[in-house]
Amino acid sequence: MEVIFDRVAGLDIGKDTLTVCVRIPGARYGRHRETRTFKTTTGSLRVMRDWLVECGVTIAAMESTSTYWKPPFYCLEEVMEVWLLNAAHMKAVPGRKSDVRDAEWIAQLLEHGLLAPSFVPPPPIRRLRLMTRYRLQLMGDRTRETVRLELMLEDASIKLSSVASSLNTVSARAMLRAMIEGEEDPVVLAELAKGRMRRKIPDLAQALTGHFDAHHAQLAGSLLHRLELVEAAILELDTVMAEAFAPWQHQLDLLQTMPGIGPLVAQVFIAETGGDMSRFPSPGHLAAWAGLAPAMHESAGKRTAAGKRHGNKWLSGILVEAAGSVGRMHGKNYLADQHARLTKRRGMRRAQVAVAHSMLVSAYWMLTRDEPYHDLGPQWLAERKDAEHTRRLVNQLQRLGHQVVLQPA
Repeated sequence: MEVIFDRVAGLDIGKDTLTVCVRIPGARYGRHRETRTFKTTTGSLRVMRDWLVECGVTIAAMESTSTYWKPPFYCLEEVMEVWLLNAAHMKAVPGRKSDVRDAEWIAQLLEHGLLAPSFVPPPPIRRLRLMTRYRLQLMGDRTRETVRLELMLEDASIKLSSVASSLNTVSARAMLRAMIEGEEDPVVLAELAKGRMRRKIPDLAQALTGHFDAHHAQLAGSLLHRLELVEAAILELDTVMAEAFAPWQHQLDLLQTMPGIGPLVAQVFIAETGGDMSRFPSPGHLAAWAGLAPAMHESAGKRTAAGKRHGNKWLSGILVEAAGSVGRMHGKNYLADQHARLTKRRGMRRAQVAVAHSMLVSAYWMLTRDEPYHDLGPQWLAERKDAEHTRRLVNQLQRLGHQVVLQPA
């Protein structure tokens, strides 16, 4: 096969060591190959970089192994072009498998141009990614601690979560703190309700009747303390993120004109995509990269559905969650109507993925054209269906030899 890149390097990365295979033109004919193993410490990586520069390597490739690829990638990107490869897109090494053979295989595929690089954002976007992903993880921690608290209350026959919308509300927190401090009268606890919760005082009094003892109080106090620490970390991180995202404020404002897109969803979108849609040739490429495009399996000329593709779980997850919030708007906009129609036919999970795909495509064109979101309206799908039905009936009559003239009623 034709050699596309003359001087290449393939890296097989582990936690403690990495194996590098260099393929360059031979002194007389053919290709020269040399393989070395380095530690993954910063000093050893610099030695590896100097060796590759000395060999005249212009492009290197490595698999995206966990997060171990980051130190070598960041070290090499300063002096040469570096490709990050999706392991699922590479064929396994034939025969016996070892780190050396993996590195050689990557180098051979790279020199013939048989690999495609994954999208790695520039350093400013990578810093934003660290913050948004950490915030999503903190939100997951908060949800898990809340679930643990609810299960513990169930053990004490306290049904507070059946009456209150959430255990994180001001009223629910006040009742829990009073119970931890030793208050046992359910009527007194119910009187701590605030705002609209005061209408539920009789139900709260019944829900707070149980056997909440000192053991439950100790566990509840520990869980509430952990929840408060997580919430304080989220608030602190929100302040840092607001300053870090200041250069992208215009893009954030554009994205938030779409229903269901709040500040966090917009920040995750910018952090994961970089906000530059020119990196993706079309909305379909962006949807496939995010994992919101339908997969397809074809064998012997027969095509079967294969669910959705694997992609960026952070972006697809937050968009599916945003699609769920749009579905609760009940016919107020186009996306809500799309969600309702698809839920009836395909179920809620498929509907949320489809609406998330629509939101992703809309965001692509909004950032490409620098325009705010334009809603088609909740009746757009119904009107399009009626127009298609009308055209179909007219075509049937015309095929039967009739001349059709339509007049509005």
